[in-house]
Amino acid sequence: MRSPLTKTPKFRQIAVVLLLSLAGCGPESDRVLEETFERLCTIQPNTDISIQNGDGAVLVYGSNTNEMQVHATKKAYSRTRLKEIAVDVSVQPTSVSIKVKLPHKPTWALFDRSGTVDCTIVVPAAANISALRLDAGEALVDGMRGRSVHAWLGDGRVLAHNCFADVDLALQRGTLGISYDWWESGTFSVQANVVRGNAWAFLPSNAAFHLVAETMHGKVASDFDAAPVARAPSAGPDKIDALVHGGGQTVIRVRTENGDVKIVEANP
Repeated sequence: MRSPLTKTPKFRQIAVVLLLSLAGCGPESDRVLEETFERLCTIQPNTDISIQNGDGAVLVYGSNTNEMQVHATKKAYSRTRLKEIAVDVSVQPTSVSIKVKLPHKPTWALFDRSGTVDCTIVVPAAANISALRLDAGEALVDGMRGRSVHAWLGDGRVLAHNCFADVDLALQRGTLGISYDWWESGTFSVQANVVRGNAWAFLPSNAAFHLVAETMHGKVASDFDAAPVARAPSAGPDKIDALVHGGGQTVIRVRTENGDVKIVEANP
């Protein structure tokens, strides 16, 4: 009589052996080790700032200050991995570069244990975020009033809050959010693009802007009563192109390839 294992398909036998082998090679402890990094320096209010991180969080706050504060928390499952994580801050007269260097991820592994870094960065509100790039995690830009904000996220959540600047957000997969607690008249814009995921904008009821919201595969909805500029054909993508409260000088463009777009009206 054959044993039950001999009746199991061959590929299942291989998978079981592989899982057992990998489990036997795992670390003895799953305790997360942490180490902090801090940097404080004086910079020009209109400095160009670029930020790059692989996995974790990047939280950027604009403040009425001429200083930049960087606080980073490095996390890893081994002391060796923790020491391999580096936060490089380069300060030039008109530019700042903040780059997180993570160890290479193992090619054969069920779980990535290369480490993560959570960064909280306080900068002058008039600074220009020329590039914020995060492969996976959460990105937040709050209270910026410089020329522009450019942020790209591979997988996770990206948020822009009270940014009265030209904001350009790009997300490959996850959730994208734009919100304003109050409204100011002025010439600024928001450009948001999502490949796969939902996007929403939370705007005061007295906001005046030109809204262009579109999705290729999903639904678009807006709480605002607005004069339509153009309507999407019935067989094409779902789209709203409208002037809210006359349009003002602000343009908000939100687009998703696969997902929904929601424009929410709220009291200031």
